[in-house]
Amino acid sequence: MKITLTLIVTLITLVSQAQPVPALEENIPYLVTFGAQGERSWGDDDFTQIFFFAIPKSHKTPVYIRVYDPGTGGNIDEKKGDFNTSTNFSIYGGTGCITTKDARKINPEGDYRSGNLLAAKDFGDELDEEWYTFGPFNPTSGELSEQYGGYIFKVIAQGTSGNDGNLYKYYLSTSPTENEKIEGGNAFTFEYTFRMHSDPNEVAHIYPYVDKYVISLKQANFDYDSDGDIVIVTNVRLSIRIILSGNDNWGKSEHKILEKEKESSFDIQFQKNKDIVIKNNNVTFYVTNQYDEALPFFTVPIGGIPKPSSSIKLVPNN
Repeated sequence: MKITLTLIVTLITLVSQAQPVPALEENIPYLVTFGAQGERSWGDDDFTQIFFFAIPKSHKTPVYIRVYDPGTGGNIDEKKGDFNTSTNFSIYGGTGCITTKDARKINPEGDYRSGNLLAAKDFGDELDEEWYTFGPFNPTSGELSEQYGGYIFKVIAQGTSGNDGNLYKYYLSTSPTENEKIEGGNAFTFEYTFRMHSDPNEVAHIYPYVDKYVISLKQANFDYDSDGDIVIVTNVRLSIRIILSGNDNWGKSEHKILEKEKESSFDIQFQKNKDIVIKNNNVTFYVTNQYDEALPFFTVPIGGIPKPSSSIKLVPNN
């Protein structure tokens, strides 16, 4: 059964005003992708990360996809012995870019590189804490998808050799040299691999969109290292606790969706352990519906960050 994301086009236009990835609302330091010879116990389950960028149909001028620190060899990156890692960044558009089913799966299998290859580059240890710009791209070079909010471009970051962790960011821009927002743009992924803050007071957020057809949500987190709690906040419920993963394993649980929670974003919060400080923790996370179809995480949450209508009231003792 095909699950559609209702009202996404309208809601993206209303709430999306900037395109850093990760977004400010997520409070995530960096995305992370390890080299092909990396250890899964370092937090990356498949050494590949796929993001999609949505350009509204109303946008007519060229766009650029910028990558911050695309190489693996500086202070930001996670070094394992001597730096020896190469990462390939490739950008796709055209027919099948997003509509091909394999492109929306959590694992890089089958025809996940669907669509037209528009640009690609391998990075070794260069461009430490600098930006590299792909483009210009005509917005119509993406695949037009009403379901996902406009013309869609796919960016695949894949560790092709080595074992270090490449930490990086994206920005969808109207400029090749500056980070200039595209009104109504957004970005999303179906599986998120990212670096946690080391500061135990920082809380990271990711925002899956739950449409009206979802009756249960299945979450899966990998290699969380028992670094505190992960809770789900909805527009109705304040805190849904989930099963956590330890080192090099998956934590999975299923949660029923209430009728009032449909057609909204959920806020999945990563609340670090305040008693034991765990530094440089990388985690992989995805959610699926009752048909095992992956749900998208939008960097700017569709409809806004959920605010539970119910709350716990503390009544002082008399």
